[in-house]
Amino acid sequence: MSEVKISAETRTEFGKGAARRIRRDAKVPGVLYGHGADPLHLTLPGHDLLLALRTPNVLISLDIDGKTNELAIPKAVQRDAIKGFLEHVDLLLVKRGEKVTVEIPVHTEGELAAGGNLLEHVLNTLPVETEATHIPESVTVSVEGLEAGASILAKDITLPKGTTLAVEEDAVVLQVLSAQAEEAPEGEAAEGEEAAEA
Repeated sequence: MSEVKISAETRTEFGKGAARRIRRDAKVPGVLYGHGADPLHLTLPGHDLLLALRTPNVLISLDIDGKTNELAIPKAVQRDAIKGFLEHVDLLLVKRGEKVTVEIPVHTEGELAAGGNLLEHVLNTLPVETEATHIPESVTVSVEGLEAGASILAKDITLPKGTTLAVEEDAVVLQVLSAQAEEAPEGEAAEGEEAAEA
């Protein structure tokens, strides 16, 4: 996983008015916390931060006021519900070699067995414990040939070296459902019944 370098400034103004002024300047208010240190209030460049956050669990190398460098991962991101712009970000301070618990996206590859079965993502992300500087971007699971009733548990997923599960081993991540189990929209069910009778 690569580090994204972002320059940040400490901020001394707080409250809604200050946050609005920061956002008007195309910047984002944020807080850096962790390791028992006092929370550090920051102003971050909006565009750079938006690009960085496209990668889940991105490792951010913060250059704070041109004096100190800190490593952090995003812990909470607030976006405007309508326009989607960043309103605030909480960053967790991390150290090289330190283990952190994060959620990584679960991707699938392959085709289910024939028969119109449906794949349900019970967990879209998998909680894992991993080294802060080597967080996997995602895990990929093969669903090739799986039939209705099959399920993939957390323990069935191959994790990268140095990464362990932070969820019960028997937690269901994916399951294959029979197409008939889904309720058909009104009208479609009647057509299907007529076809069955004929």
